[in-house]
Amino acid sequence: MNPKRKIKIGERFVGDGEPTYVIAEIGINHNGSVELAKKMIAGAATAGADAVKFQKRTPEICVPKDQWYIERDTPWGRMTYIDYRYKVEFGLDEYAEIDRFCKEHKIRWFASCWDEPSVDFIEQFDVPAYKAPSASLTDIELLKKMKSTGKPLMISTGMSTMEEIENAVDKIGEDNLLIAHATSTYPCKVEELNLRVITTLQNKYPNIPIGYSGHEVGLAPTWAAVTLGASFVERHITLDRAMWGTDQAASVEIGGLIRLISNIRDIENSLGDGIKKVYESEMSSRKKLRRIQ
Repeated sequence: MNPKRKIKIGERFVGDGEPTYVIAEIGINHNGSVELAKKMIAGAATAGADAVKFQKRTPEICVPKDQWYIERDTPWGRMTYIDYRYKVEFGLDEYAEIDRFCKEHKIRWFASCWDEPSVDFIEQFDVPAYKAPSASLTDIELLKKMKSTGKPLMISTGMSTMEEIENAVDKIGEDNLLIAHATSTYPCKVEELNLRVITTLQNKYPNIPIGYSGHEVGLAPTWAAVTLGASFVERHITLDRAMWGTDQAASVEIGGLIRLISNIRDIENSLGDGIKKVYESEMSSRKKLRRIQ
């Protein structure tokens, strides 16, 4: 156990020897509705998640201009892609309500920022950390912008080579940094999860908490990630996996989140310290069943 591999996020330490930090990723599964977002926040708090996470974009920066006017069907009718991106983007009033609601339910929130103005926007709130999406791993200026806030930064490594991960870490430094193993397929086939990369990253970066951002269907791989020593885990959540939206199918409904977190805590308690011992509860069986002492 490495005492250096530990970072404080809000009131919680994350890293070796600490309970797994569980992030319930709401992302854009709220479909532009604060009321849906609040139901997911309440569900995540009930389940025992440590934080909920959103995604913040400036659409005219994040959407390539050649895609702005491509029309698509949405729950609000047929509209251009740029209009749709604005439709699912929360502004100041919505995030103020989210901030208030999270405080009321005693759960932290933060966001994945996809562009630098979005970092400035989220900085208006007392978020405990930032997350860089896998798509932004090679956007070094954006990573530096989030790091410059002084808040811990989680970087996700889906769709990335080891060389790209190394370059990002070299450019932004290891201090106040957490790394999440991920595969950026929604949903992801289990044979492409490659959970042993968690161990690879732990060995490569002994001073950085390593976690897991999962996009699979089901819960078992996330439990396996915890068994491998993931310091934090992140799963997308939803009220209904059949809802409209690109991330819903790779998300966990609230009932599943409750089971996910409950079993994570059981796994942590069952792992122990690795020192073989005879427990007091075994003594009667030992006395009764062992013929040769």
